[in-house]
Amino acid sequence: MPYVLLTLAIVAVVFGPSLWARWVLFRYGKHRADFPGTGGELARHLLDTAGLEAVPVEMTELGDHYDPGDRVVRLTKDNHDGRSLTAVVVAAHEVGHALQHRDGYRPLETRTRLVGSTRTVQRIGSAVLLATPILAALTRSPALALLQLGAGILTMASAVVVHLVTLPVEFDASYNRALPILDRGDYLPKKDLPAARRILTACALTYVAASLASLLNLWRWIRLLR
Repeated sequence: MPYVLLTLAIVAVVFGPSLWARWVLFRYGKHRADFPGTGGELARHLLDTAGLEAVPVEMTELGDHYDPGDRVVRLTKDNHDGRSLTAVVVAAHEVGHALQHRDGYRPLETRTRLVGSTRTVQRIGSAVLLATPILAALTRSPALALLQLGAGILTMASAVVVHLVTLPVEFDASYNRALPILDRGDYLPKKDLPAARRILTACALTYVAASLASLLNLWRWIRLLR
């Protein structure tokens, strides 16, 4: 029974924030006829106002994000073309990342470098994991099992580091940049600011959930060594 309760608690902690975030984004995703523009139009305006005319705003199917390599803000169709509170707030959040890039925000630079390195580590780890069963069948060496565990732990640990570094980047984009912009610029009615904060919290919690999931995967791999 305690094991079942522990499992349920872990599931709630790992997946609860993500489910809540999806619900919040959906709740405030309804069309607002009182908004003068779409999320994409607001992003374009905010970038131009910040002197970032060269940073394009594109539509994507890969999730809302700012790409520091290509220096582009990408929004999903609903947020790019939508006139909803979610669309406007998410657009401001992604512009917040562009402002971080402009200002040389150190955690964003660190995260960008780590993502590049982590991709290489994960490719190597994946190749080792895929090749291990074949090599084990050919050589029957117990050392290969340790190699597989090591590759798995290295891969998961690199993902954990990236997610942990991502958290301060996301919170800064939300609360130190997007929310003050929306408030001081009167882009939202004052009555909508508490809901905007909830949306920004939901955006941040998606990364908290990803961090917790990475920690859980790492813990599972480490348990295999015991």
